[in-house]
Parts: sequence; C-alpha cells; structure tokens
Amino acid sequence: MSTGIGGAPADQEDPRADLIWGTVPSLVEDAAVRHATTEALVDGDVRLTFAQLAPEVDRYARGFVAAGLQPGGRVGFWAPNCAEWMLAALGVLRAGGVVVPLNTRFKGGEAAYILRNAGATLLATVRGFLGFDYPAMLASEELASLAKVLLLRDEVVGGGTPAPIVGLDEFLAGGRTVDTSARATAVRPDDLSDLIFTSGTTGHPKGAVSTHAQSLRTFGTWSSIVGLGAGDRYLIVNPFFHTFGYKAGILACLMAGATVVPEPVFDAAAVMRRIEAERITVLPGPPTLYQTLLTDPEREKHDLSSLRLGVTGAAVVPVELVHAMSDELGFATVLTAYGLTESCGTVSMCRRSDPPGIVAGTSGRAIPGLEVRAVADGGATVPGEPGEIVVRGYTVMSGYWGNEEATAEAIDGDGWLHTGDIGVLDVDGNVTITDRVKDMYVVGGFNAYPAEIEAILRQHDAVAQAAVVGVPDERMGEVGCAYIVPAAGNGSGGTEAAADELGRAILSWSRGVMANYKVPRSVVLVDALPVNASGKVLKRELRDRHASGTDRVVTIERSE
Repeated sequence: MSTGIGGAPADQEDPRADLIWGTVPSLVEDAAVRHATTEALVDGDVRLTFAQLAPEVDRYARGFVAAGLQPGGRVGFWAPNCAEWMLAALGVLRAGGVVVPLNTRFKGGEAAYILRNAGATLLATVRGFLGFDYPAMLASEELASLAKVLLLRDEVVGGGTPAPIVGLDEFLAGGRTVDTSARATAVRPDDLSDLIFTSGTTGHPKGAVSTHAQSLRTFGTWSSIVGLGAGDRYLIVNPFFHTFGYKAGILACLMAGATVVPEPVFDAAAVMRRIEAERITVLPGPPTLYQTLLTDPEREKHDLSSLRLGVTGAAVVPVELVHAMSDELGFATVLTAYGLTESCGTVSMCRRSDPPGIVAGTSGRAIPGLEVRAVADGGATVPGEPGEIVVRGYTVMSGYWGNEEATAEAIDGDGWLHTGDIGVLDVDGNVTITDRVKDMYVVGGFNAYPAEIEAILRQHDAVAQAAVVGVPDERMGEVGCAYIVPAAGNGSGGTEAAADELGRAILSWSRGVMANYKVPRSVVLVDALPVNASGKVLKRELRDRHASGTDRVVTIERSE
C-alpha cells in the first residue's frame, strides 16, 4: 500500500498531521530524518536537502533568540518568496515566536498598521525587491514596539529606518552560542503560530489567529486530498504572505517531502524557464496564472512536460480552462478549492475523482472534520438555495487578534464562522460561491476589500464619497471601479475634460498610497451614490450600471 503524509494511507483524506507532529518545529526535525536526502529548498545558489534544512532553520532560530525574541513574540515578515523568508519563518516558530506576514504590495502606512496591531517587536524584510526600500517606507511611521529590523536581503542603498537594522550575517552570527532545544520542545500544539491579517467590512485589517495544530491538520489534509507526495517539486508562485503560499506551500511540502522552489513574482517567461530547469511537478495558482501561460506565444519553446498537479480557485474557473490545463499544459490533476483566512485558508476542495464540470463549476466539498452550510438571514439552512456560507470545525480561528467585537460578529455562539460569502450547496455538498455579502472581489488572486479602499480614497481632498465595486476584467478576473462623489468645488458637472482630469488625478494618487491590486482601474464621477432607505449604498446597482456601459468611465494607462 502506498503511503502519504506521515506514513498514513495515500488516500486518507484526514491523516491528522496535528497528531503526528504536533508542532512545526517537530515537523522540521522529523522531515530531516524521513526525507533526509531529498531536496527541501531550491532558490538560486541555495540547495538544501531536508537533512540540511533542519540545522539551517535552527541557525535562524538562534539568531532570533539572541535578538530578543520571547516565546509568543510576534515577528513581521515583509519580503517576497525566497529561501531566507522560509528559513527565518521556520526559525521564528522553532524559537516559540509568531509569524506575521505582510503583503509585499503594501505601502508604509498599510504595513505599519499591522505591525502596530500585532505588537511586532522584530521585522524581517528586504531592500531592493521591485526597487522598493521597505524599511525606508516605514521611517515616518510610529512603531513603538519595533525593536529591530532584520534585512534578509539588501540590494539597494538604504534610506531612513523605523528601528535599528541588522544584516543577515550579523544576525546569524549573534546566535552562535544559543541553544534553542528547550525553546523548540516547549512549543505546544495549541500555541499561536501565526497572525495573518485580512480586511473586512470595517476597512481595518484584522489578524486571524492560527495555532500549530490547526495549520498542520488543515494542510496535512490539503496535501492528502491533492496528492502531494515525496519527490514532488513545487514552484511556489503564490506569495508566502498568504496561506496559499505559506501553508499550502511551505508546510505542505515539509509534511509530504516535496521540494520548495520559491518564485518571487509571476512572470510567464521566468516561470516557464524554472519549470523546465527544475522539472517542476506542482504549480498551484489563481486562474490568471494558467490563462497567461496558455496564451504566451513562447510556451511551445519550453518543456513543461513535468507538470502534473494544478490547484486553483479564488475566482470563477471556466470549464474550458480546466480542459486546457490538462490538454495543453499537461496537468494530470486539476483541482479547485474554497477557503478564507479565518478558516485557516481552507473550507472545501474538489477531489481527484471529480469530473471537469464539478472542478470548474464548484469549489468542491467540505474537507473532513468541517461542517459547511448555506443559511438564510434567520440562520435556517437553505438546501439548494443561495445563502450565506457558514463553517464550523477545527480550521476556524479562535478569533481576531485583540478584537473581541469583530470576533463576535464573525463567529456566532454555536461556533459557526460566518464567511460573508453567498453560495449554494448541491445534493453532494459541493459549494458554489455566487455572490459576496461583504462585496470583496478578487484581483488576480488577491482579495480586494471595498471598505478598506473606500476609506483610503476618502482621504483625497477632492473625494466626498466613494463606493468601489468589482467589475469583470479579461486578464485579472476582476478589478475595482470607483464611483466617486467629488467634494465641493470639484464637481463632475463641469466639462468632460475637467472631470476626466480629476478622475485621472485620483487614480494616480491612489497608486502612491495603496497596494497596486487595491488601486481601482477606473473611476466614475457621479453627483450622488444610489442608496436604499437605510442609506446603504446599492452596489449591485453600481455593478449593473457599469455592465450597461452608460457611465463615463475614466482610466489611465497601467504604466503611469
């Protein structure tokens, strides 16, 4: 009989990875024995087997202890996918700390809010990724708890900093005499492992609390369902700051004995070269990733025959794409899934036996150990009818970090997590998401939350009111369109040229104050927003108006 995670039968959907390893430090140590000679991490000149990975993780853990990290202390990670991110994050967990990932698209104010909210004492970051000096972006921010900044990579001359900076060599040298054995042994399965921040209807990011046991069980199950196995070579394009890259990537590979091959940004040419050179077998990503590869004119010049497993979701998946991934890209297995950060990134998944219609038309069934329902406003189950998707089980967070009010709004007294997504469950339990209570939309795999974007737009002097909706986009799946009521003196009732100039100015300004995926791709200036009797903006009406093509839409070139 073939075996899967931790020696469990390969077709066992819930191998209980939390019971096998308990904590991530234990997993790293065990993988060094079980998969000793298998490559664990490949990134440029870095090539580490699992046997070599464990002492390298310990070296980083010793550095964090020497830098003052206490058990339960939070460490921010603001860097792209790279070997140092993985090693440092695993080092933090071995030292008993908590990983707090930050989106690399964030601007200084966005990152500072999360660091303050989490009470992070250390920040691991870089200089030079896409030309950004991340520490300098925080120089003017108030970060009282931040004691030290660790530079994982330093590729440009730096500017100001919010706290003393230490280079990687100095950081690692500082832990030479430290012993982390007691720290690693003291970590318990129910200890907090990470805070991954997500935005919501309030517009303020909130940190979803996850434990070692939750993460291990969830992604042991994920790995078993998708069929990730020892010897797989996994190109992780999904960012490490997201559960998909960090947990369905790094943690899943550690459990299965697969090789982590980090990719910092999605560039079709670079990805195809990497697939060919490293004989990549596993390539998850949003639908746009596969669509871009399929339409790339250079694709036929690359040998992509090693690919066998693709996992996608986060947007509508056309059945034609599922067939094309199999027929043209060579994937033997294509699966879709649905999840959210508050449920450890996973709620439902398709299975390998599902036909293309189920894979494309649904997000699969609840993973073992979870209950999933669609409920009406009063809480009654609505079989076969649209309702809010609610989830109960081990994946559900214990709450939002330091925010009891938001936790109570999200998780009811019976333990059901209210996702804010509208969906239908068929007779087999397959989930189809049809709408969003919270109006969140997905831009190329990134969740964009209108309330957060609207709050930023209102900071512009020329904006009195703003309502952002997701609209279809051929390349990105969805993008934002901002309906804006100009402030007095900046009316849309003037000339069309003046209105266009104002719209372009707002879009240009937006690019400097928010992550690029949040920036609306277009603006519509209006005299008033449509509202219901209680004053709530009717966003469905705005989406319908946009679809009708009757509004005067202002856009600017992406290169500006």
